[in-house]
Amino acid sequence: MTDRLKIGISACLLPPTPGRAAAPSKTLQFIEQSTAHWVMSGGAVPVMIPSPYGETARGAIGCEDYAQWLDGLVMHGGADVWPGTYGEEPLRPEWIGDAARDAYEIELMRAFVAAGKPVFGICRGLQVINVGFGGTLYQDIATQVQTPVRHQDRPVYEHNFHEVDFVPGTRLDSLLKAMPVRTVNSIHHQAIRHLAPDFDVEARSPVDGVIEAIRHRGVPYVAAVQWHPEFHRPEQNVLDDTPLLADFLQAARLARQARASGKPEPL
Repeated sequence: MTDRLKIGISACLLPPTPGRAAAPSKTLQFIEQSTAHWVMSGGAVPVMIPSPYGETARGAIGCEDYAQWLDGLVMHGGADVWPGTYGEEPLRPEWIGDAARDAYEIELMRAFVAAGKPVFGICRGLQVINVGFGGTLYQDIATQVQTPVRHQDRPVYEHNFHEVDFVPGTRLDSLLKAMPVRTVNSIHHQAIRHLAPDFDVEARSPVDGVIEAIRHRGVPYVAAVQWHPEFHRPEQNVLDDTPLLADFLQAARLARQARASGKPEPL
């Protein structure tokens, strides 16, 4: 159907890796398939947005072109955020993150916001949104927060779970408070330290207060969660995130309708 929403998904960047079987001397750009399938589950068409930057860059296509063409943006998981993006030095070499992806995704996010298109962040996406709007991060929850909650367990990956509490009166609370289960997966060792200006916290980890969801109060739709809704399976006893995806896609639909009518989207 030609009227289906087109939702952009930011790309993961894999730099040249000696010994890698596939194109070891080249930078690869990719998405994890669950993110695309999650967008498809809502009836929208996912489109990976390649970074226009790098040593092979050519032509004049930029982030603004994708922001004008697509209806919304999903920023998903991946490598750590480079601490230099929020004015810090890495506390350990393994936490250096991905500065190139940070710069690309922050520019992409700003292009979609400027175009009046909704932006939704997942895990790293939440962290990039917070940093891109002026916030900071804990480089490592285990050493800087010293919480008893295990927010990351690499051997089990997305099968590591904990509860979340929704902040009463928030949009997220209105969408999900009726859900009987509030268990989410947890795959992150970094988290929001200082919340960016003009954002509200919408969910926290109940034991340690780690921020699990945020939303911008000024622009039409910029929201994010720290967990991975695309990894939740119906057979698992976890939070049903379906209303979250439906709300994001409805925002994309309303933004499209507002542009078609020539009316600005209401804040």
